[in-house]
Amino acid sequence: MATVLKKTDVAIVGFGWVGAIMAKELTEAGLNVVALERGPMRDTWPDGAYPQVIDELTYNIRRKLFQDLSKSTVTIRHNTSQQAVPYRQLAAFLPGTGVGGAGLHWSGVHFRVDPIELRMRSHYEERYGKNFIPQDMIIQDFGVTYDELEPFFDKAEKVFGTSGTAWSIKGKVVGKGRGGNAFAPDRSDDFPLPAQKNTWSAQLFEKAALEVGYHPYNLPSANTSDSYTNPYGAQMGPCNFCGFCSGYACYMYSKASPNVNILPALRQEKRFELRTNANVLKVNLTDDKSRATGVTYVDGQGREMEQPADLVIIGAFQFHNVHLMLLSGIGKPYNPETGEGVVGRNFAYQNMTTIKAIFDKDTYTNPFIGAGGNGVGVDDFNADNFDHGAAGFVGGSPFWVNQAGTKPISGFPVPPGTPAWGSKWKAAVADTYTHHLSMDAHGAHQSYRQNYLDLDPNYKNVFGQPLLRMTFDWQENDIKMAQFMFDKMAPIAKAMKPKYILGSPKNANSHFDTTTYQTTHMNGGAVMGEDPKTSAVNRYLQSWDVHNVFVIGASAFPQGLGYNPTGTVAALAYWSAKAIREQYLKNPGPLVQA
Repeated sequence: MATVLKKTDVAIVGFGWVGAIMAKELTEAGLNVVALERGPMRDTWPDGAYPQVIDELTYNIRRKLFQDLSKSTVTIRHNTSQQAVPYRQLAAFLPGTGVGGAGLHWSGVHFRVDPIELRMRSHYEERYGKNFIPQDMIIQDFGVTYDELEPFFDKAEKVFGTSGTAWSIKGKVVGKGRGGNAFAPDRSDDFPLPAQKNTWSAQLFEKAALEVGYHPYNLPSANTSDSYTNPYGAQMGPCNFCGFCSGYACYMYSKASPNVNILPALRQEKRFELRTNANVLKVNLTDDKSRATGVTYVDGQGREMEQPADLVIIGAFQFHNVHLMLLSGIGKPYNPETGEGVVGRNFAYQNMTTIKAIFDKDTYTNPFIGAGGNGVGVDDFNADNFDHGAAGFVGGSPFWVNQAGTKPISGFPVPPGTPAWGSKWKAAVADTYTHHLSMDAHGAHQSYRQNYLDLDPNYKNVFGQPLLRMTFDWQENDIKMAQFMFDKMAPIAKAMKPKYILGSPKNANSHFDTTTYQTTHMNGGAVMGEDPKTSAVNRYLQSWDVHNVFVIGASAFPQGLGYNPTGTVAALAYWSAKAIREQYLKNPGPLVQA
């Protein structure tokens, strides 16, 4: 029997970027907010305290800040003919846990979104015709435009303390010849901070990209190029390029995180309470399932607690948002055979292609130097910046060198033919470690009818609930994209004149591999849109079925983006919060009529 607690105005599930943003916005609106985080308390001190945080073994190898898969995980299969098995070793993707979530351990690459990707199906049908989109591809529009989201992208950048170079502000070009991105959409204001200085690897990439006729630009980075105080009064110090970003808490207070940029302000809010080690089991609903009454969770002592609330925000990692909706019975589960249902639909990932270049000993790249969001990219083949008609696939990809700090345990590329161990391997490592770089094509992954999420019939978590099942594999469109992008990125590598070029794209025999890290950019499953038959939430991230439940995160993306998702997730959170504050609280009910 659950212990029933005192009712609150708002219960928030998860305390990463979404949870922190929503808590700040809704306490500002005068609401009492309880945030429930399944993991422990984490903060710059003690979790990011120097020098103990500079420890690759603890953080990157033993995965200190990531989800404990022994308690709950996902099961994975390539197609419906297989039985899914649990993901037991963190490798392909790395969900976070604890206060800050993935927002504590991320790198800091902080993009907006290409406007075309917000109206993906409409754009492709208009330019290439309906028959250009493969029959099994179920891409769709977000239901919101870039112009509508622009003020919230701007707000998020100011909260994050983002470093970058604008191309145009209010229609005026300001970034030409200064590192701006010629393909970037217009902005209402500049970045809060100028772009970070570029590593030598990024400078080599920039020079080579120019030589082959591309348009390089400085990556927007949520690693500070200077000291900064954000609108909430949170203070940040300048990044020192220590190279310990992704997988770590930043000891310099230089990498944006919910812990650094929002939590200090929330600590001063009497209306806010953060409960850690609070694992939410379900959203409680009325008998007719039309309204949420709160949530049930298990606390750190194993006790079942019921937290009544007038408003429930599901703001956890993409997987967990979808899982909680399925466990709670919110929305109709997706059926891939009939195409009906919405929860679990449009699951997408990131389509990565990597090339490594190894140089002679007179070219030093010093890869141990780095900042998580720092680098140089090109967008000539991102979004629809090129003619897809001849290419024959949907989606685009930026290319970049993003030198985030190559660590001494895991960062040892060696030339072809090098033994896997022994004295010759050691000699090769010594010869190449400070003389190599990596470049990536960060492909926008599309959604397909056969890639989806549902509840696993065989495996359960530590609380006796079905695990989330992931049915996923690469499709023909993904392979075509990877091969095309490899061919377009390879000339950059060749122009650098390295001693060796390593890498190959996906091919017809490629399958999703859970043992190799790709990204933690999981998308979809509870997507936003304008049609309740193809989306789980409306354009304000409000559940079509349960009006006092808002589901916010990359789970709302109908397909993947070419850029990293965090900037768009943050903008959507601020967009949704504004709708709640200005519309929903005045007249609780559906903000969009089905």
